Amino acid sequence: MTHPEYILTLSCLDQRGIVHRVSGFLADHGCNIIDSAQFGDAQSKLFFMRVHFSAEDTAVGDEQLRSDFAELGGSLQMNWQLNDAGKKPRLLLMVSKIGHCLNDLLFRYKSGLLPVEIPAIVSNHTDFYQLAASYNIPFHHLPLAAGASPDAKRAQEQRILEIINTNDIDLVVLARYMQILSPELCEALRGRAINIHHSFLPSFKGAKPYYQAHDRGVKLIGATAHFVTSDLDEGPIIEQGVERVDHSMGPETLTAIGRDIESVVLARAVKWFTEHRILLNGHKTVVFN
Repeated sequence: MTHPEYILTLSCLDQRGIVHRVSGFLADHGCNIIDSAQFGDAQSKLFFMRVHFSAEDTAVGDEQLRSDFAELGGSLQMNWQLNDAGKKPRLLLMVSKIGHCLNDLLFRYKSGLLPVEIPAIVSNHTDFYQLAASYNIPFHHLPLAAGASPDAKRAQEQRILEIINTNDIDLVVLARYMQILSPELCEALRGRAINIHHSFLPSFKGAKPYYQAHDRGVKLIGATAHFVTSDLDEGPIIEQGVERVDHSMGPETLTAIGRDIESVVLARAVKWFTEHRILLNGHKTVVFN
């Protein structure tokens, strides 16, 4: 018999006995821990925990499990989530005119390497509508002209929110979507929108970062996946990657290497999110690998 599995994530003020109380709760409710990880941050004084468990007592249903844990969570003032491990998260992919990250995520999705559902792709250009069609994924072209008025931008973002709500989206992935989101949209997507930045932050922001890197003679280039916030490219960092380069490489070579790094780094961040491994810790993250 296959038992339902869950992933519990939580954070609260660090104190003695949290692991004991959580594991005791699960044991008392007929649950078996499959794997567990925890971390106490001495700086923020917060405790973080991720527990993957199976619910083996058929007399304890999903509703009771959540209701009873809410009492424990309330007593410890926890910020917690209980996720069905068998439910595939639903992703909205957003892209502009550079498609390597989009193509990589779609391949991982189609091949089963990334166990998610992708009910929609949004773009402000039409470059990748055929790619979306080849995966049988609805493509939404939501153009936004250069220098668009605030009203036009607001209307376009309202349409994005409608697509998110209609499709029950769990995570928005900016797979090289080259539009700055408004503070209002950033707030609406707090903690559930990931961006890939074409640089090892903080460094070489703005246009043509690999050309800037080449001009400076850098020896490492990289990419950064982070949560989206209203502070441009300042959101909590989830994952980073670097690659060593040298003086013989031109900007085109650096760009090609950088795009490979971006694809891998973004895929890792998305996978960790879908596996409920990322917990926010102020302006940082805790990632249980």
